[in-house]
Amino acid sequence: MSLERARQIVLASRPQGRPSLADFRLEETPMPEMPRGGLLLRVRTLSLDPYMRGRMDDRKSYAKPVGIGEVMEGESVAEVLESDHPGFARGELVLARTGWRTHAPSDGQGLRKVDPALAPPSTRLGVLGMPGFTAYSGLKVIGKPRAGETVVVAAASGPVGSLVGQLAKMAGARAVGIAGGADKCRYVKEELGFDEALDHREPGLPERLAAACPQGIDVYFENVGGAVWQAVLPLLNRFARVPVCGLIAQYNGVADNPTDALPATMRAILTKSLTLRGFINYEFEAEHYGDFLRELAPAVADGRIRYREDVTEGLENAPAAFLGMLEGRNFGKVLVRVDA
Repeated sequence: MSLERARQIVLASRPQGRPSLADFRLEETPMPEMPRGGLLLRVRTLSLDPYMRGRMDDRKSYAKPVGIGEVMEGESVAEVLESDHPGFARGELVLARTGWRTHAPSDGQGLRKVDPALAPPSTRLGVLGMPGFTAYSGLKVIGKPRAGETVVVAAASGPVGSLVGQLAKMAGARAVGIAGGADKCRYVKEELGFDEALDHREPGLPERLAAACPQGIDVYFENVGGAVWQAVLPLLNRFARVPVCGLIAQYNGVADNPTDALPATMRAILTKSLTLRGFINYEFEAEHYGDFLRELAPAVADGRIRYREDVTEGLENAPAAFLGMLEGRNFGKVLVRVDA
C-alpha cells in the first residue's frame, strides 16, 4: 500500500468573478496512512454541488472557506479499503466528506453507511442524499404546500428542484418549474410530471410565468435569485412561503440583472405577509432525516420519485464538470466517477 499513489484536486487560486480551470490543480501525493482506530477510504463517486463555489471565496459564511492549496470540499460515496474501527468493515460503502481526491483517511466521525440494497449507491449523493434532503426539509418545514396551492421552483431539472416539484405534486399542489432549455423543460413536464415548465432563456419570462400561475404563487422554492426572483415576486400571494436554498445567479459576484429588487422585495414582505427563510439542510437533520429516508427510499425504488444523474468519468475532469454545472450545462445531479 505504501508504494501506491493517491491523487487530489486542490484550490490553486481564488476566482475573480467566474471561476476557471486555472483555479484548480491536480496533484499526485503519497497514499494517506490509516489513522489508529480509523479507516482508509477509496473514493468511488464524488458529488459536485453549487455550494462549493462559495467555499472558493475567502469570506465569512456558514462554513469555513477552502484554503489555497487545500483539497476542494465535497462529499462522496467511498469504499472502506482498510479499517481499524469496530463500526466499519473492509468493503463497506460509506458517505464521507472526503473532498476531491481518490483516497482519504477517516477517524469514523460523521460517516454514514450506504446500503446498496436500498437504492443505487450514487443516489445517496443526489435524490436520497444532501440535495434530496434539502428539497424535502425546505419544502416540509418552510414551504408547507397544501392541496390546490401553486408551487414554483427554479433549476427544476436539477437534483433539488426536480424533487421539490414531485413532492409538491404528492402533496396535491400544482407544480410549475423553471429550467434552462427546451430539453430540460420537456423532461420536467413530461417525465417528472410538473404541470408547467418554463424556459428562462426565452424572452418574456415574467409574462409567461404569470400565465402559468393564474392563481398566483403560494410557495416559491428559491434556488437561483436574480431575474427569476424578479419575475416571481409580483405573483406571490398573501402569506406565501419562500424557502431560500440557493442564489446561483449571484455566486460569482456578478448580478444577472442590474435592477435593484430589494425595495420591491421588502415592500412585498410587509404588505403580503410573506415568509422568507434561508436555510442550510443540516439544520433539520436531527428531526427530519430519518423520516426523509423512510418516506423517499421506497418511492425512489418503485419509481414514484424519478431522478436523473449527469456523470463525468475521472477525477481529473471534475473541475470542468463543476464549471459546466455553474453555467447550467449539466442535466441532473452532477457526479464524478473517480478513477482510483
